[in-house]
Amino acid sequence: MAIKSFQGKRDTRQGKEDAQILVSDYMTKKLITFKAEDTLDHVIEQLITHKISGGPVVNDKNDLIGIISETDCIKHISESKYYNMPSDVNNTVGMYMATGVDTIDKNTNIFDAAFKFISSHRRRFPVVENGKLIGQISQTDVLKAAIRVKGNTWNS
Repeated sequence: MAIKSFQGKRDTRQGKEDAQILVSDYMTKKLITFKAEDTLDHVIEQLITHKISGGPVVNDKNDLIGIISETDCIKHISESKYYNMPSDVNNTVGMYMATGVDTIDKNTNIFDAAFKFISSHRRRFPVVENGKLIGQISQTDVLKAAIRVKGNTWNS
């Protein structure tokens, strides 16, 4: 009697790479943005109203020029209180925003984005294309992607 080899049912996906999950799949496209001439009081109101911790700063052409965060606003408040000065309405986003902002490409794999979050200690990255702001990815967005991956490929 001859020995026959048995391979079992073939996986039709064998040799094919699973589709990547990209930043563009999970980034937020409808953003609260700020202008350099906005007052910090306006920013604080928007952060509280929309329950966000910061937002991109753009010019009239929608070019990303900076980012303003709760921390930037708190620095202003603490400085004015330290010197016993009232909050100055002439203090603008342009005076307190961070420039030279780290961005991320929309075609970045979500797991590479997760590593970038870990290594940079950032909470969000603006997504730009040709200098124009097209979205933003946050740590929460990466968690949402992880839930999707777990549901599709990981064992519970």
